[in-house]
Amino acid sequence: MGVGAPLNRDSGAMQGKRTIFGGRAAVRQMLDMATRVAVRHTPVIRAFYAQLTGRGKPTKVALVACMHKLLTILNARMRQEQDWQPKLLSSPNPAPASA
Repeated sequence: MGVGAPLNRDSGAMQGKRTIFGGRAAVRQMLDMATRVAVRHTPVIRAFYAQLTGRGKPTKVALVACMHKLLTILNARMRQEQDWQPKLLSSPNPAPASA
């Protein structure tokens, strides 16, 4: 399941805006809300969003990138049959356990 790629609305010399309108609207809306909450309350998503907006990406572009990141994390959790554990996500390269 993906967020969808921006689709163009061009016709001849006229160039329209690229928007995401494919896929199921209800799923997109729920994913949008979940991502907005994650940007505010999940450290790894918040840091990713701050990095993107800090580099000058528009807000909506950064949100869609965070949606993709959130979906990737959730798919990995489901594949590994693990519950959501934000503490494991806070460090991109967790240190190995000392023996």
